[in-house]
Amino acid sequence: MSVAVALFTRDLRVHDNPALTAAARAADQVVPLFVVDEALVPDRCPPNRAHFLAAALAELDTALRDRGGALVVRRGSVIDEVARVVDETGATSVHLADDVSYYSGKRERALRERLGGAVHCHAGSVTATSTELAPSTGRDHFAVFTPYFRRWIEVHRRSPLPVPRALSVPSVGSDPVPTGSDLSSGEPSPELTVGGETTARALLDDWLDGPIDHYARDNDDLGADATSRLSAHLHFGCLSPTEVVRRVDATTEGGLAFARQLAWRDFHHQVLAARPDAAWSDYRRRAPLGPADDRVFADWRDGRTGYPIVDAAMRQLRAEGWLPGRARLIAASFLTKSLRQDWRLGARHFLHWLVDADVANNQLNWQWAAGTGTDTRPNRVLNPVRQADRYDPDGTYVRRWLPELAHLPGARIHRPWRENVDPATYPEPIIDCVGR
Repeated sequence: MSVAVALFTRDLRVHDNPALTAAARAADQVVPLFVVDEALVPDRCPPNRAHFLAAALAELDTALRDRGGALVVRRGSVIDEVARVVDETGATSVHLADDVSYYSGKRERALRERLGGAVHCHAGSVTATSTELAPSTGRDHFAVFTPYFRRWIEVHRRSPLPVPRALSVPSVGSDPVPTGSDLSSGEPSPELTVGGETTARALLDDWLDGPIDHYARDNDDLGADATSRLSAHLHFGCLSPTEVVRRVDATTEGGLAFARQLAWRDFHHQVLAARPDAAWSDYRRRAPLGPADDRVFADWRDGRTGYPIVDAAMRQLRAEGWLPGRARLIAASFLTKSLRQDWRLGARHFLHWLVDADVANNQLNWQWAAGTGTDTRPNRVLNPVRQADRYDPDGTYVRRWLPELAHLPGARIHRPWRENVDPATYPEPIIDCVGR
């Protein structure tokens, strides 16, 4: 019987999975393979992503078993383990999702060097639109989001692929599905939520069943917590971005606003595909930074800046491993524009804690906030107090994360320096952003 390998990477699902579908069509039997890369775990794998990954793998294994298969887990070098499975089963093809990070590119090249033409990469697994969507100017990528989005919203997309009805897996050795503790030596955020494809599809159904209708109005309202919370599921591929976009009604105000956020993911992926150095180098030149200041960075990192909206964001990050987009922008702008610290410091901190952080979106969002990225107004500064007044007008969000200020009524919570708050309870502002 013929055998194909479906190598799962950032596509941990059975619905609309081009790599899995191609493997099932190519052979009588399929090895659904996930390799725990010992170069990354446990010491280099952030704990929040490790625990989410473990839960996603468990749900993937269940979905595969429901169809007669099972997830095959190996631990070691990805290249060596894939080659070993090919040798053990006589597999004639290996299928995996296309991706744009340096790590994924290196992995693909090494697989092709080892296995040659047997390796097949499939687009449309990680993003809703291929990175081949290019501007008419002849450049290799769109550098500005708005013209990209105009093309993105109109582009033809394939229909979601059906789930394989049944899978036959050849006899091959497997390690147990790992736990979060197997994958990381660190402690996860205490309020981290985890899940996989089954969880993600239920969340998506609930989101599309009503809350999305108010997204355009409420998505930046920090107190309302009115975002989809699907980002981690998209990052790990528990949801197909193509399927999500196809299911969103972009003719409605809320649907179009949500589709716009999905487009930002694809926009950043096509930028990074064209400019891989942007993961850690400035995409555009900028004004000189201030001197590096470890104390200032530590106060920002630990939520002790004296600006409640910033500190609330940093505390939520630690507690949940997640932040709404508006809170990310406020925190990033404050570190880079107000405190004039290098964006790479903040990006590294977010990469450690955010469960949904990938290189394309995390790094390029940080560069956007720092004025080194694709923002057409690179000198814009998000004043933390004005942002608080606009996006948390009654202080609900800050009150949720800064209980020591909960006694301050309404918007007064955003200016504790006017309320005779003891600095031992909550610090004075680290810098003056408002001309107090």
